[in-house]
Amino acid sequence: MQASKTEGRRKAEPFYWLSATKPRTSSEIVNEARDALRTVKTQRPFTPTDEQRKLFGSQFSRCSQSRSPSVFSFSTSSSESRPHSGVHLSPLAHKPILIISEKKNEASSVFLPTPPVDAAEVRKVSSAWKGLFRTTSPKDLFSDEVKLDFEEPTMMMNNLDRSNNNCLAEQKLYTSFNDDSRQLICNENNSRSGSGDFVEGTPGKFSLQLQGERSVNSDGRFADEEQQFPCDQMKEPGEKSSQSSTSGQKRRVKGLKDETRINEWEEEDFFWHTEILPILRELEKREDNIEHLCLACTKLYQALDEGNMLGKRFKRRNVLLKTLYKLVDIDSDPLSLKLAKIILAMKVDGKNLLSVCKLAFKICRNKKNDFIVQNDTLLDYLLQVLWNEDLQTNNEALVYCMAAIKSMSEKDKLLYKMVNKGAVEMFLELMKQINNIKEHDTYFYKLGHLLVQLTATLRILADCALARRRLSDSAAIPELCVALEQRSSDKDVCICIVRVLSKLSTYNDFCAALADCSRCYILFLALLNKYQKQQDLVVRIIFILGNLTAKNDQSREQFFQEKDSVNTLISLFQTYYDLDLNAPTCDHDTQGKKHLKYPSEAEDVLIKLIRVLANLSIHPRVGTALAAAHPAVGLLVTVLEYKSVDACEELVINAATTINNLSYYQVKDSAVQEKKLHIAEMLLKLLMSDNMDAVVEAVRVFGNLSQHREIRDFIMQKKIYKFMIALLDSKNREVCFPACGVLLNLTVDENKRAFLMEEGGIGKLVDCLQDFGPADWQLSCLICKTLWNYSESMTSAASCFGGDTDTLLVLLTALLDEEVELECSLDRGIKDCQRVYWEREFKPVAEKLLDRIQSHHSSS
Repeated sequence: MQASKTEGRRKAEPFYWLSATKPRTSSEIVNEARDALRTVKTQRPFTPTDEQRKLFGSQFSRCSQSRSPSVFSFSTSSSESRPHSGVHLSPLAHKPILIISEKKNEASSVFLPTPPVDAAEVRKVSSAWKGLFRTTSPKDLFSDEVKLDFEEPTMMMNNLDRSNNNCLAEQKLYTSFNDDSRQLICNENNSRSGSGDFVEGTPGKFSLQLQGERSVNSDGRFADEEQQFPCDQMKEPGEKSSQSSTSGQKRRVKGLKDETRINEWEEEDFFWHTEILPILRELEKREDNIEHLCLACTKLYQALDEGNMLGKRFKRRNVLLKTLYKLVDIDSDPLSLKLAKIILAMKVDGKNLLSVCKLAFKICRNKKNDFIVQNDTLLDYLLQVLWNEDLQTNNEALVYCMAAIKSMSEKDKLLYKMVNKGAVEMFLELMKQINNIKEHDTYFYKLGHLLVQLTATLRILADCALARRRLSDSAAIPELCVALEQRSSDKDVCICIVRVLSKLSTYNDFCAALADCSRCYILFLALLNKYQKQQDLVVRIIFILGNLTAKNDQSREQFFQEKDSVNTLISLFQTYYDLDLNAPTCDHDTQGKKHLKYPSEAEDVLIKLIRVLANLSIHPRVGTALAAAHPAVGLLVTVLEYKSVDACEELVINAATTINNLSYYQVKDSAVQEKKLHIAEMLLKLLMSDNMDAVVEAVRVFGNLSQHREIRDFIMQKKIYKFMIALLDSKNREVCFPACGVLLNLTVDENKRAFLMEEGGIGKLVDCLQDFGPADWQLSCLICKTLWNYSESMTSAASCFGGDTDTLLVLLTALLDEEVELECSLDRGIKDCQRVYWEREFKPVAEKLLDRIQSHHSSS
């Protein structure tokens, strides 16, 4: 999937030469001419890493009032799934007991307490029971005599209240109990929402049973007793019940299920007392030995896992959590890691979920904890939270959960682990859910905090090849564009998404996917106009546009066709040119060796922006329009005027390259042609520099501009031709090719041809032909065309070519041999291409040159 970031260097031919004998198609001529135009490469914008891991780093603009609070605390007394009931009643002074009936006529001497008929009275009784269980001292939970333990006492008593109300207010039936035993066993399987439903097999159901006796249903009657409805009480004593035998069988099955459940409770009780409770007593001591506490937490987690007590179904879960919450205040990250993992494994929700996610983030943000975090399973539980929790209800908890995961992703080991666990797909699914929340929704702004953490994590994952493959398979680019458009008013979200796209756009498949998003250019232009002076955002959007326009003509044309696209670029150019012009200069030290390692912020924007212009100019229609855009050309020339190569090499070279591309288009209103002499003077400074890349770029521009007589006169006047001849000794094809092109254009004027012999140019051209020969038929053809122009008026080969005549004859004869041509390349594709060029370009010119030399050589 990963595509190469580099492109083959294009071969440039913007110079005059003789036409080939074999006619070429118009498309071949255009393609050959456009080889002179080159795309410009640049580095991805530099993003410094924050020294500290923060929820929102220093580069974000989110104010403290809009951020989620970092402090956290655990609730140890209230229910997780339901809010406080309000008023707390004082606990009852006595223990509740079963009322013993004194009536002799009743079928049994024990019956359930009769609730008040008034609904208000029912609520009072329920509140009293809540107060009783709420005020239980934590110390009593670890006493020798183990009392009834409830996971959520408030919820359970509300359910009991509702059960009694249903049973007595609607049915008004009594169920007898055996008076030999008064101990009740109560169980509650809480649902996440705290529902009090009493449907068989659903969360919220509980049952009452005398220990060792028959099970009792929620309506107060025995499970194996024939169910009676209010309408049955009005039947005659002899009338048979309408219930079928099938109903009786169902009741027997239900009784067996209740019995099985009771056995499971008894096993859980035994495991609690023998395995869990001793560990909790160790933790309750709050010893100062952190290592001992960590070891105890490890044992506790293993015991809970072994006893299948992780999650919400564990009936003493609340007691366990209270003990763990007390230890959170101990200042020890290793201990906090153990506690956070257990608390998350217990499936907490509400404020406690928020608190444990904050605790996890506090641990992960400290780089010193990377080793212990990567060797633990905290990541697994955080991913579960991200996948299972409701987006709107727990959006604040998910922010800290995602922030913790982001911190983990900075470690390669954890990064590959989360990718292998499907984290990339999970993140994108979460982004889709966020994108489905519309702007008018109350949660829209809050979810922006989560989106910042999510996209910041994707930015880190984009460096991983495996993660990129998952991002590509999951169609990440369209989803990122949707989020960017929806959150265009949130600068922090925009900068995070643009950073992701900036990385991904350096790869061809992602670049193609981005180009397929029809609104991406409109979106980028809108953001550039909205955040024109926001450098970190602007430089990355410009970088993305540079990558898009470097790939194909369709992208260049699509961008150009958008309204005010070129005007937006010119406006940005002017803005950052002014910023750079007014920026304080960096003084050199005493040795004059002080240079900035990176370009300034304004320079970086200009570098990327000029690159976009250079890439756009490759398209014929776009290039013609840009060549006539006087503001754009004027700014490019201004860059050459005020900026030296030593100050910012990439900026100056990019400007020269763009001018070279625009100078190719010979249009009537070309701003380049209008300023050609001024441009030539600016290029002269580049030729005199010590930077070879700048020299080569200047020579290329001279190659295009030297098609005009004024520039050829300027070259002769300033003796630039001597510099071109000297460059032929470089033995570098990229240097020799443009230099030879300038010499070719100079030989068009008959009065300028003598300089080749005077400065030793003939010998250097022959040496180049011998050095490159079959390896580069384009350069060989260019040399032969230069020699053909030069020898147009010759009378004697010896006087024209001097001592190089015989060498040139032997060399041309050898290069015209087809067997030599076949050895030019071992690659089949390149060999076929070179054969075509040899036949159509080199061979006709070389044969004519050879005939001319031989005819004048023999006569002399």
